[in-house]
Amino acid sequence: MIELVLLAPQALVEQVSDALMDELAALSVSVEDADAGTEGERALFGEPGLPAPAAGWERSTLAALFETAPAAERAATWLLAQPWAQELHVQALRAVAEQDWVRLTQSQFAPVEITPEFWVVPSWHEPPAGARHVIRLDPGLAFGTGTHPTTRMCLRWLAGHGAVRGRVLDYGCGSGILAIGAAKLGATQVDAVDIDPAAVQSTLDNAARNGVVLSPGLPETARGEYEVVLANILATPLKLLAPLLAAHVAPGGWLVLAGILERQAEELTAAYAAWLTLTVADREEGWILMCARRPQAC
Repeated sequence: MIELVLLAPQALVEQVSDALMDELAALSVSVEDADAGTEGERALFGEPGLPAPAAGWERSTLAALFETAPAAERAATWLLAQPWAQELHVQALRAVAEQDWVRLTQSQFAPVEITPEFWVVPSWHEPPAGARHVIRLDPGLAFGTGTHPTTRMCLRWLAGHGAVRGRVLDYGCGSGILAIGAAKLGATQVDAVDIDPAAVQSTLDNAARNGVVLSPGLPETARGEYEVVLANILATPLKLLAPLLAAHVAPGGWLVLAGILERQAEELTAAYAAWLTLTVADREEGWILMCARRPQAC
């Protein structure tokens, strides 16, 4: 394998990337901040729910992978000959050692401890000793592998409320990890909904791999009241969904919200105040878990 390394200004990054993949048959193209680690480094992505501070880095390093050196050389020659490429520079043509990419990727995902008895375990690992509840989940397209603090906090909450038996709604299910966790911990019925059909399919597939029965679907398939309503999304959609999510909570039931930064606690509390009283139940790495319980009917 040969890697062609290019230096490009922001205005050329998309055009060069498209040319490498579409015209020049690169196997892959990665883009990084050319000024990373220097005083010129700057953030490209903002906080969740906020717009990016910039459309791209001022200067980017593009690394394109080719099967042979002649293919990489032809690509470099073709690019530099384009009339729009005056500010494009070739930094290197270098051999890349062959690697077992599958094994390398798998090594980055280890079992995730929720509690000493509750773990999320990729399929290529054995469950740790003492694990009584295990979710088998591999990295995929849908959000939710157990590695993010918001997911871990939701699963911890479920593990700490194992006495909750009844209907559970996972709103914005992603990979289905929270729905699967609820089923593993004893929920009698679990509805998992998402606006993305790919997430619904991912949830179905992951439920089958874990031997649990769920009812995945689009949001309109959620019906009636639930003993637990889980929503691990982001603060802005959680605020917009306040009347809908609150309406799904049964008397005596719980609303559990995640995807919220610590500084957003007050605005979430205010958004739900007309229906339920939210409090912070957990914190991890700048994220919080907020919960509310609907009073029992008289």
